[in-house]
Amino acid sequence: MNRAFSLSRRQLLGGVAASALWPIAARHAAATDGPEPFSREMVIELARQRSRQEYTPRDTVPEDWRALTYDQYRDIRFPRDHALWADTDRSYNIDFFAPGLYFPRAIKVFSVEDGMARPVTFDLAMFDKGDLVPDLTKTAESLGFSGIRLRTELGHPEYKTEFCVFQGASYFRAIGIGQTYGLSGRGLALNTAGPEGEEFPGFIQFWLEAPGPDQESMVVHALMDSPSVSGAYRFDITPGAASVMEVEATLFPRVELNNVGLGPLTSMFLYDQTNRSRFDDFRPAVHDTDGLQMLNGNGEMIWRPLANPKELQVSSFVDTDPRGFGLMQRARKLSDFADLEALYHNRPGLWVEPKGDWGRGTVTLVEIPTQEEIYDNIVAYWRPAEPMPAGQQVDLSYRLTWAAEAPVQGDMPRVLNTAMGKRAFGEGRVVVIDFEDSPLFDDGPDEIDVHIHSPHVEVSDGVLQRNPATGGLRLAFNFDPGERGHVELRAQLRKDGQNASEVWLYRWTS
Repeated sequence: MNRAFSLSRRQLLGGVAASALWPIAARHAAATDGPEPFSREMVIELARQRSRQEYTPRDTVPEDWRALTYDQYRDIRFPRDHALWADTDRSYNIDFFAPGLYFPRAIKVFSVEDGMARPVTFDLAMFDKGDLVPDLTKTAESLGFSGIRLRTELGHPEYKTEFCVFQGASYFRAIGIGQTYGLSGRGLALNTAGPEGEEFPGFIQFWLEAPGPDQESMVVHALMDSPSVSGAYRFDITPGAASVMEVEATLFPRVELNNVGLGPLTSMFLYDQTNRSRFDDFRPAVHDTDGLQMLNGNGEMIWRPLANPKELQVSSFVDTDPRGFGLMQRARKLSDFADLEALYHNRPGLWVEPKGDWGRGTVTLVEIPTQEEIYDNIVAYWRPAEPMPAGQQVDLSYRLTWAAEAPVQGDMPRVLNTAMGKRAFGEGRVVVIDFEDSPLFDDGPDEIDVHIHSPHVEVSDGVLQRNPATGGLRLAFNFDPGERGHVELRAQLRKDGQNASEVWLYRWTS
């Protein structure tokens, strides 16, 4: 499941050109035969009509665009001064990405002003082209964009700062102020890790509601299509210290959807202190996020550290009406990674908060083996217990929060770090879990009860000590997997019969 466009998403979002030219995107938004009325209901109707028709893939861009090398594609840059609404007092600007290379099928983009939509037409003159870029086909009818980038005023006195990108299939990324791009969200996941192969629905058209001068949020509409489903999405996006997206989605399955993922997240996890010995690298850890955090329908907060297994593995956490889940990054010091370029310590987590009742299902975690950090190998999503029937309309809404921490925290001490290794004396493995400091620990570790369980193997009694580096408690225990290929583990601290930490879950694999 290595996604070719993951490489481009990870490496193509950093470069921004600044050329003092005229706002070409705004000019092209106005250069149409005439505006068309727009509403969210119109996008929903377009999705409904598509679902009743046989799926037809969009045309690809010309071969010379698809044949661009990585360096040639990166040499096609969009200047900020060319952005949509760059010459206005509107609170947001929009940059555009060229098609080609990993993006062979272009998207359509419309600007919506006063309830009327006008297409933003592609023009190669929108972009600055470096010396590496060859002569390319300029036929506007066969081209479009591969994605969009949102900018607004986020404290910089001279220009609008980027904070969100939609590019590739139904993928999108966002950051809070001062953060570094990391994991991705996407509109929908289909057949992830399934034997029939994964299907990647794509956003094929975008409508951008022109914001007022003081408008705090940006509204983006998207039409999604794929062989199995079509859909209409509305994103109400508010940037800041955390970037928050209010998402409304209306889906129309063409076929019964048995393996569907709602609120899907995609991230990268290469190694940390649980599997450090497998990688010859100067850095202590390499990952966008290091754990799956869940607040289940019963109000229990769960932390499941991520893994990079040697074989694909899928974990399912049964729940009813989940309160939230997300892929989060708890390693927050530069020294945790010692990487001055990737800045993994500065990458946001992404929290999904369902609205309404999502019913029975599972928070599903897919962990895919990888040997390189350029591939996103972690997927998490909500999988409903019941299939989505063909021909029916499915409405759902949820909130996405891109932030250093989940916006909903339990009142129990969190897990800060997990480490594993071979026992120095004796057979088996040793597990070390650090919990953050809490008033619950003020009476010392002797007043805390340790509960460790595995359905597969015997585990030792836990040893609990104060960790002077964190101020919290460190739990250590042993287990011997023997010939087993995997072992499920669960641990939690308790005091006076009550929970005194979040739940720690882990799947060890040989």
